[in-house]
Amino acid sequence: MAEYPRGLLNQLFQAAVAAADPATCLPPHLPGRPKGRTLVLGAGKAAASMAQAVERNWQGNPEDLAGLVVTRYGHGASTRYIEVIEAAHPVPDAAGAAAAARILAAASDLGSDDLLLVLISGGGSSLLSLPSAGLSLADKQAVNQALLRSGAPIDQMNVVRKHLSAIKGGWLAAAAAPAQVVSLLISDVPGDDPAIIASGPTVADPSTFAQARQILANYRITPPAAVARHLAAAETETPKPGDRRLANSRTVLIATPARALAAAAKVAAAAGYEVQLLGDDLEGEARDLGAQHGRLARASQVAGRRMALLSGGETTVTVAGNGRGGRNLEYLAGLALALGGHDGISAIACDTDGIDGTEDNAGAVVLPDTLARAEAAGLNPGALLASNDAYALFHALDDLVICGPTLTNVNDFRAILIDPV
Repeated sequence: MAEYPRGLLNQLFQAAVAAADPATCLPPHLPGRPKGRTLVLGAGKAAASMAQAVERNWQGNPEDLAGLVVTRYGHGASTRYIEVIEAAHPVPDAAGAAAAARILAAASDLGSDDLLLVLISGGGSSLLSLPSAGLSLADKQAVNQALLRSGAPIDQMNVVRKHLSAIKGGWLAAAAAPAQVVSLLISDVPGDDPAIIASGPTVADPSTFAQARQILANYRITPPAAVARHLAAAETETPKPGDRRLANSRTVLIATPARALAAAAKVAAAAGYEVQLLGDDLEGEARDLGAQHGRLARASQVAGRRMALLSGGETTVTVAGNGRGGRNLEYLAGLALALGGHDGISAIACDTDGIDGTEDNAGAVVLPDTLARAEAAGLNPGALLASNDAYALFHALDDLVICGPTLTNVNDFRAILIDPV
């Protein structure tokens, strides 16, 4: 019985990823050719594949295209005219900072007849790491690491990031004025807010320095002295709604978590499952959400129907131990413990970019015999979860999903298949 749900679970994940493939979702949204130059800039885990799609589908001569994009190490794609630079994620490095400086300088050289085509996807916030004046890359790295370990949701993390940046929070579009700016976005954030995706480099930012200070205080993060001084001074606020420099800037969402779930739902329905969408924007502590969904799955099984519970969003992990594992593995460990080895219920949770956190896996699967196999192998799932070491659990069980970078990113995908006992 175990092999069948494993295969279908992987099919559901693959369908979700395919729905966000830039090769198919980007071309219909390409803008027309401008009177002047076309400059292509971008950042994110899908930036290289988006640039490749632009080159292959541009309405004019692709030789007229120029620009550069920055993506995560290992997420590159072959391009001829748009330069691809790889840098670190989730903690920024010098390569990303240098690329961001070049991107900002290139945008600043445009005129009113020119077009700036911006390709934005999840991960762009870390990859576009250009510190504000008076801050160093080390300052930003320290704050970023603290935020990642704090359990803060992505929208709050990005409020802080925008107020430590010379390019995020609308600054890139402001630099390009008066050129036409068209941003094509692949959303990886709950709610699909363009101001949050990659910290909104081309859209107005409604958040403030005061909010950034409060977020750090709420999560008991003591920033480097230079960061504290910068946030306290609050000298140059990010461009706000109504800023004239952003008047010629527009954004288009070309892929979203909701569309990915809809694609997976079709596959589940075709396999005979009644689909229930739990939401594409779920947040919270990963292990707690997993436990909640485990209890829901057990209760739903009483109905005696084949059901598929699908969800997306971005959970968080408050790091207390020294183990390995991303938010999807923590979710699955919490789910498995709540299921308690219940028969007829299996699940998958994967990051659609192909990498769960900083490991080599996209996620993993839970099968009805997961806990029994763990016990036979001498593993204690509860103890491993307590030490943030869910990777050790699923690696030992050979239940990791390893697919490599998918070159897109619409956040986490989760599916629970429920069969009558």
